[in-house]
Amino acid sequence: MKDKTIDYILRTTWLAVNKMYNEEASKFGTTMATGFTLLSIDPEKGTPSTSLGPIMGMEATSLSRILKKMEELGLIERKPNPNDGRGVLIHLTKFGREKREYSKDRVLIFNDTIRKHVTEEKLKHFYEVADTINELISNKKIYNKKQNSLKQ
Repeated sequence: MKDKTIDYILRTTWLAVNKMYNEEASKFGTTMATGFTLLSIDPEKGTPSTSLGPIMGMEATSLSRILKKMEELGLIERKPNPNDGRGVLIHLTKFGREKREYSKDRVLIFNDTIRKHVTEEKLKHFYEVADTINELISNKKIYNKKQNSLKQ
């Protein structure tokens, strides 16, 4: 695109990050989504299965597929929630904890590398812009009747 839009920059940057993490994860026969899920599970207490989707910003059906695959790989196990007889807690297995540490290490390497190349001031502005974008989207301030009528 000759004139890059904000969403274009966000999309292409995220796709590059996603590809980078997936390439790294594929060395160990896994995916970025699995690593992200491992990092989202409380390694000590486990995490209620119903809380994982909102924590990760993921739809239940996509998360169910990932959890099923992770269970098959021996990364997680499901246990009854002692505080809610109907609920299930997702716990990391020993193998899952090892892979979680690996995933955590990859994320820290990424963040450390970015911090070496981007000043704290620029990062602060990046976070502020990202927060503003998320807030505008969450509060439905981008596509609403008032803005739509301005374009006509």
